[in-house]
Amino acid sequence: MPNNPSLCSLSALSLSLSLSLSLPMGSRFLALSRWVLIVALLVGLSSETCNAKDNSTKCTSSCGNIHNISYPFRLKHDPKHCGNVMYTLSCENNITLVVDLPPSGKYYVQAINYHNQTIRLVDPGLQNNNCSSMPQNFPPFLRDPYSAYNMSGYLLSTPVFYIKCSNPVNSSLYVDTAPCLHINASLVQQKTYSYVKVGVMEVGDLNEGCSAEWLALALLSYPNGHNTSYESVHSALMYGFDLTVYWPDEIAPICQGQWSYNLKCFPHTIPGFFRFLCEAIYVYFSRGREHIDYPRWFPFKTIRRGWLPLICFCLFFPARLIFGVPCLIALVIYKWRRRHLSSYSIIEDFLQNDCNFLPIRYSYSEIKKMTSKFKDKLGEGGYGSVFKGKLRSGRFVAIKLLGKPKGNGQDFTSEVATIGRIHHVNVVQLVGYCVEGLNRALVYDFMPNSSLDKYIYSKEESMPLCCKKMYEISLGVARGIEYLHQGCDMQILHFDIKPHNILLDENFNPKISDFGLAKLYSVDNSIVSLTAARGTMGYIAPELFYKNIGGVSYKADVYSFGMLLMEMASRRKNFSSMVERSSQTYFPLWAYDQYNKGNDLEMADFNEEEKKIIKKMVITALWCIQMKPSDRPSMNKVIEMLGGDVECLKMPIRPFLYPQEMHVGDVQENLNSIGSNGELTWTLSAR
Repeated sequence: MPNNPSLCSLSALSLSLSLSLSLPMGSRFLALSRWVLIVALLVGLSSETCNAKDNSTKCTSSCGNIHNISYPFRLKHDPKHCGNVMYTLSCENNITLVVDLPPSGKYYVQAINYHNQTIRLVDPGLQNNNCSSMPQNFPPFLRDPYSAYNMSGYLLSTPVFYIKCSNPVNSSLYVDTAPCLHINASLVQQKTYSYVKVGVMEVGDLNEGCSAEWLALALLSYPNGHNTSYESVHSALMYGFDLTVYWPDEIAPICQGQWSYNLKCFPHTIPGFFRFLCEAIYVYFSRGREHIDYPRWFPFKTIRRGWLPLICFCLFFPARLIFGVPCLIALVIYKWRRRHLSSYSIIEDFLQNDCNFLPIRYSYSEIKKMTSKFKDKLGEGGYGSVFKGKLRSGRFVAIKLLGKPKGNGQDFTSEVATIGRIHHVNVVQLVGYCVEGLNRALVYDFMPNSSLDKYIYSKEESMPLCCKKMYEISLGVARGIEYLHQGCDMQILHFDIKPHNILLDENFNPKISDFGLAKLYSVDNSIVSLTAARGTMGYIAPELFYKNIGGVSYKADVYSFGMLLMEMASRRKNFSSMVERSSQTYFPLWAYDQYNKGNDLEMADFNEEEKKIIKKMVITALWCIQMKPSDRPSMNKVIEMLGGDVECLKMPIRPFLYPQEMHVGDVQENLNSIGSNGELTWTLSAR
């Protein structure tokens, strides 16, 4: 390899496991002012030469079965100029080589392939001709420590999971370890069964009553559990696993046009230059001069390292004056510019980058003026409070003043991004918004007839809607949801369809509102990914809890609409604790049984036409709340069912899941597993 100075920077002499110096903004300014002398001395580090490179590549050594150990590897007691210090191996009893692989521990080195740039390791806990021996080290997971910045992208070996089960498992994915690991008396007394799973472990691969106890790596293909013995798996473990090795020299071409040091690249900018200097200073003080090949002109080679703090201390005050004053001015300007912007960068970045955004941005003082200093309060919920306001044009609006945001304001950006780009007669219209400091507000059209829940549940003070009007409202809601699913360039999933989020205008036309939990997906995606359950208890689709019944899709909104439609038809909550008999507690099951027997629902003061409307709504709702998402119709089909004749509707299968059948332990377990991510979105409505 030619002796190219650009390829021989200090970056060629460090391993990818080297620590990088990471400082917050304030500490970074202070560090720069303290190291002004070193800034001047190290400005040319990126072009230094490697005088010791040729000598390091000429060294060879051997230990046991491993011969011709050469650059970048070296043995522990080799001369200092041999190999690279970060690739040091040790020789024990002249039998095998041992490499200390953080954070796992020691491994035996079986072979080094300089052509393929791989090193094969084996766990010291494994023994030949003893299949009961197990690995003692947990391998470096998800990161190859010998690969610079994990440039290989993956380990070259296959993971082997050790699994313990309380009951016998008959699965093609599992390899039984008997009799190798069943000779342990403690396993027999505990009545546990041991298996291994070769290959990537998916969540669904772990059977009930089983837990993954250990992980090893092996050069092994993905076998069928019934056709593979544990002895062959153990033999593969004894053969070892491969890690990729990136020679330190090879990082330099990747950093062409940039400063390179410690296997890292730094752009030719002022911040990049100072980051580069911080890295060099850190390595110097943490490892010492003996680990670095310095250029000839480097002054600290002849200066004792203990003198450096004294030299830097003497230059601290002038450096602080030179660098501190400009930094202070820059900080004041930055704070002044950000004073009237949102405190949440996610919100501000979204508002500045969305070119198609149409609603008006109001100041917080304008919001206070619209609401007469928040005088007329319409309601309150987990999201914040709603106040009645009036625009200068005389138009009445409802102003939603949001409380503390979730996830850096992601709930706010979700609602603004979703509702700000759609216009439909059955979707509430976003007039404007406010983002100023910690204050966030959304301005909507005012709905004089409030929300649908006030008309569904029987109250003496509320005037109930007639059956025909309730049917028209349900049809309008269905059209609004269908528009969200198919009417836009992006598929919008609401995830919180319920009576509280259906607003009614002066003519009782329904408007879907509250898009705080909504998600936007491509219309081509039939299945969407969620990191947490979202919605309101009683309206959440079962697939958000039970992943094995189907993926999460637009059918989740269909389920929520079905529960809403059932409540609109019955004028009551689907689950009532006032009924003593459990068979009558859950209205959908009771209604299904009545229609299945050929009986009509007993409802007073309803004529025959109204009974047909109610039956059509109930049967459509029963289709929407089917357990499996694949059994539910699309919203387009729902509109067709609601608009057709009731005689043409077929009865679906009996709903499988209802509150009495949902084991509290199962739901709690799902909530705990989801909540561990810290991303659970949950709304409990007190009605």
